[in-house]
Amino acid sequence: MRRRSLLIAVPAGLVTLAACGDEDSGSSSAGDSATPQASGTSAPPPPKIVDGPLPAITAGTKFDEKPTVAKGSGDPSKDLAVKTVIAGGGKAVAENDFVSANYLGQVWTSAKVFDNSYDRKTPLIIQLAQGSIIDGWRYALAGKKTGSRVQFSVPPAYGYGEQGNEQAGIKGDDTLVFVVDVQDTFNAKSSAKGKEVPQDDAALPKVGTNTDGKAPSIEVPKADAPKKLVAEYVLEGDGAEVGAQDSVLVQYKGVVWDGGKEFDSTYGRKQLTSFSLQQVVKGWAQGLTGKKVGSRVLIVIPPDLGYGDNPPQGSGIEKDSTLVFSVDILAKM
Repeated sequence: MRRRSLLIAVPAGLVTLAACGDEDSGSSSAGDSATPQASGTSAPPPPKIVDGPLPAITAGTKFDEKPTVAKGSGDPSKDLAVKTVIAGGGKAVAENDFVSANYLGQVWTSAKVFDNSYDRKTPLIIQLAQGSIIDGWRYALAGKKTGSRVQFSVPPAYGYGEQGNEQAGIKGDDTLVFVVDVQDTFNAKSSAKGKEVPQDDAALPKVGTNTDGKAPSIEVPKADAPKKLVAEYVLEGDGAEVGAQDSVLVQYKGVVWDGGKEFDSTYGRKQLTSFSLQQVVKGWAQGLTGKKVGSRVLIVIPPDLGYGDNPPQGSGIEKDSTLVFSVDILAKM
């Protein structure tokens, strides 16, 4: 998959190849379009939020339709102008959430569209956190509900700053106009919401089916670990299937088969994690490929598809350990 939108670098857990010595494998840079990626400059103070002015949306006026936006008229506001064009009734977006959204961005003075996700047919999934996204997005979307269309104009101080974005044709004094359709939002309390699948094999671990955002239980049987990879639904979602080249946003918990000791968990860190399936141990990549978004998956990884005789230092994982994971696939990126 050709990722043109921003990949978020988040603290990587032990499943990533970074734990095996590749310290740079957990992060990626933006592609060949201008996404709402944060610049390297220090953050300004919170902006004043005003109602306008904002240019008209002249076509594509329904939620999740690609909009056409008129050229800005007169001078834009020096403040952050924000308008909820369509009010959704879903979950409220909060600071540090990961949001899934389709968007279009253009320059106020020229109406030049410098980026949009509608043509890529892939929503942007990005964290509303300082340093991960331009501040205009952080402040404009906080408190908005999923299902909402939000239009806002971003002055340079809350966009790409005085340096602009030469690649996208954005100058340092350009005010930017965005239309954002907020599809979903995820945080440390998010869970898979799929349909329960019977766990009938007594030789396999049993995983809890709670969907309250708390870590599910993992009960490992007192039996020999399987020699081959196991990847079974606990909760089966109805979203798109994950491809071998995809990146995913997940909650997970990992325990060692022998003794059932937990060694890693997003629940314990209270922070979701995202990564490419090209950046994780083979058992994770193979186990999640083909599984549906919205699912909870039991993955049992034999040593040859996990860490083998080279487990991460300080992880508490012994050599040649079989690992057991519960993974909630929240989104495909």
